[in-house]
Amino acid sequence: MNEKRTPKGVDRQERARKGARRLLLKISGEALAAEAGSGIGEPALERLAGLLASAAKLAELAIVIGGGNIVRGATAGSGLDRVAADQMGMLATVINGLALQSKLEEHGIRALLQSAVATPFTEPLDRREALAALERGEPVIFAGGTGNPFVTTDTAAAIRASEIGAEMLLKGTKVDGVYTADPARDPKARKLDRLSYQEVLARDLGVMDLAAIELCRRNKIPILVFNLFKEGELERAVRGEPVGTLIS
Repeated sequence: MNEKRTPKGVDRQERARKGARRLLLKISGEALAAEAGSGIGEPALERLAGLLASAAKLAELAIVIGGGNIVRGATAGSGLDRVAADQMGMLATVINGLALQSKLEEHGIRALLQSAVATPFTEPLDRREALAALERGEPVIFAGGTGNPFVTTDTAAAIRASEIGAEMLLKGTKVDGVYTADPARDPKARKLDRLSYQEVLARDLGVMDLAAIELCRRNKIPILVFNLFKEGELERAVRGEPVGTLIS
């Protein structure tokens, strides 16, 4: 029988010896999805929590999570008011955040869950509290997007990364970087190791919401696009090893 461990932060001195950095990881809702593609799947949630628990031992880790596995605001339903649809999407990210916080606790990691949308189950956004938690070695999960309609969780990730002074924004995806074309459709597509913010903006590469790219450019926050689902890739990204595509 598995014994539930007492949640705790990661030893700060241990992380300091390993050259811990402050990072923000953007995760889409599909990272928690069931095999059918919607909802929360226990195997997916367990795997993700394990990855994050390991990463939190190496860095001060903040997380922005999407809600597309439950409802995607822009496509929530035919004829549905866009503002209401986006509000539903924000609540979906809170559900995912609660699931992830609970699963991290099962891994012995205390995590702070803050939401831009007020709920009885989450803490309100508070930059000082978030920074204090990160310095204690506790991951911080940011849910609720920005709290506004018409804005993606990519932009929320760029804002939170700027607020906490993150050294890098990690964008976890299903592909191992940015390609010259869609690799699923074009066999000649090749992966790009590095790109400038200006190239991404000018070519509208669809890596992230362009507002998020521009905000990272202004605040000099590099973006690393990598395959979250590839074994060991998150840990390599956190360690600063050459993976994915770096945008700077």
